[in-house]
Amino acid sequence: MTSDQGTEDQAAGGAEQQQGDGYQQQGKIVTVTLTPDRPRETWGKKVEFLLAVIGFAVDLGNVWRFPYICYQNGGGAFLIPYCIMLVFGGLPLFYMELALGQFHRCGCLTIWKRICPALKGIGYAICLIDIYMGMCYNTIIGWAVYYLFASFDSKLPWMTCDNPWNTLDCTPVLSTRNNRSTSPAKEFFERSVLEQYKADGLDRVGPVKWSLALCVLAVFLLVYFALWKGVRSAGKAVWVTALAPYVVLFILLVRGVTLPGAAEGIQYYLTPQWHKLKNSRVWIDAASQIFFSLGPGFGTLLALSSYNKFNNNCYRDAIVTSSINCLTSFLAGFVIFSVLGYMAHMQHKTVQEVGLEGPGLVFIVYPEAIATMAGSVFWSIIFFLMLITLGLDSTFGGLEAMITALCDEYPRLLGRHREIFVAVLLTGIYICALPTTTYGGVYLVNLLNVYGPGISILFVVFVEAAGVCWFYGVDRFSHDVEKMIGHRPGIFWRVCWNYISPVFLLVIFIFSLLGYEEMLQGEYTYPAWTIMVGWALTASSLLCIPLYIVYKLIITPGNIIQRVTKIIKPEDLSEESRLNVNSTYGTGTHV
Repeated sequence: MTSDQGTEDQAAGGAEQQQGDGYQQQGKIVTVTLTPDRPRETWGKKVEFLLAVIGFAVDLGNVWRFPYICYQNGGGAFLIPYCIMLVFGGLPLFYMELALGQFHRCGCLTIWKRICPALKGIGYAICLIDIYMGMCYNTIIGWAVYYLFASFDSKLPWMTCDNPWNTLDCTPVLSTRNNRSTSPAKEFFERSVLEQYKADGLDRVGPVKWSLALCVLAVFLLVYFALWKGVRSAGKAVWVTALAPYVVLFILLVRGVTLPGAAEGIQYYLTPQWHKLKNSRVWIDAASQIFFSLGPGFGTLLALSSYNKFNNNCYRDAIVTSSINCLTSFLAGFVIFSVLGYMAHMQHKTVQEVGLEGPGLVFIVYPEAIATMAGSVFWSIIFFLMLITLGLDSTFGGLEAMITALCDEYPRLLGRHREIFVAVLLTGIYICALPTTTYGGVYLVNLLNVYGPGISILFVVFVEAAGVCWFYGVDRFSHDVEKMIGHRPGIFWRVCWNYISPVFLLVIFIFSLLGYEEMLQGEYTYPAWTIMVGWALTASSLLCIPLYIVYKLIITPGNIIQRVTKIIKPEDLSEESRLNVNSTYGTGTHV
């Protein structure tokens, strides 16, 4: 893997100087030879970085969350608040993180040493959030792996009701149903894949389902071999995991629009309902969708851009990758709603009666539609391959954020033994994720998803934006960007960073706190003790921020005013030192 030429020259020059240094001992010149630090890797090709960022941003939520939110919040009219939130909220934060990572060339821990040392707890909070995310998100990918293996049969197992797991209420897809009827696809997901009927909610989750645990293990193994060598291995993996979903999406789109009833589904998806724009909830949903879709705050954009060359045009990258992400969401809506229209046509229902939110859309409704198509086995295989590759890219990014942060912070302990560290880390996360593969694991997945990253990440990114824009300063940050790309960010970007983006984040966070109960609504009522556990998960990451501020105040000398003044100012670095900032795994703060 190549590295920035300037960094290589400086590293080589430093090594030569070290090798030439010596001292005299008993009339002899003794030369001290030091092994130079390993230069920081960079992406082998610019396109690998772009694919990695696109792959992280484009995830399962683009397929199951955006289409549902779009038609629930005004159809085509929803695109207006969606685009406004993209331009004024999501894109400035996206651009900010790409520029920060590229300029400072380090992960979400070490970077605060050069922005606002007191806020380093943000980095530790992000690492915890990424662990929680890995525990639940990899399990969802494991469900898709289970479906993929189940698809390699002469007949899809969720086509009929004559399987051992089916109940008397199971009714074939195209048969007349009553109020008690359940579809074979729903019973396959709940009674064969999850077997959640064997659990008593979270009060008694039951034993681990080992077939599901093996599917999740397969996901972790794929993640390991994509990340163990850093950008050298990840850069190769993204050629498959980032491009394959687009090939499948276009294949499914062509198939979907040719189905009977597809036009009704697409019409339902796009028909503007202008009156809904008066509802504040529509605007909050648009802001939330943009934020979680682009993914600022998870440390991933910092980590991926930290392997860029110093003069890479991160501004252009931000515009291109964020636009592709949003267009992919829009495209996925056509793929999903063309098939929902087909299902409504086949079952003589409305599209609204067919659709489901969240995992049910891709694990129940869409597989049920596939089962009625000619060549159903083929369509099922490529659909679940698409889900797996969509999920893998995002979990690559989330875990790489934590790995990069810790390797940068503890370079000699972890950075120089990356392969072993990644293996130990993923093994630990897999063991922690095993409860999500029990019979009641689906309830734990939902709980982790809401209280792990769902609420806390919003506050973490708000503090991050405040630290960069208000403590480090937009003027200083803009000067850093100018050094990299040759021109200063315009007034629009500076106004967004100073005022609009922090307010954007704070509003989403407040509304998420007020509406957290809605996120857990469903057939299962979560016991009070599980809600307390959920808030403890949220607090575990958020507490990293104030605890580190207190710790930093204690270890900093001087009176209280001197301490506060010192810990909110970036550490002074000479221009020469700044060019070498974390260019090797030889720098870190270790605190």
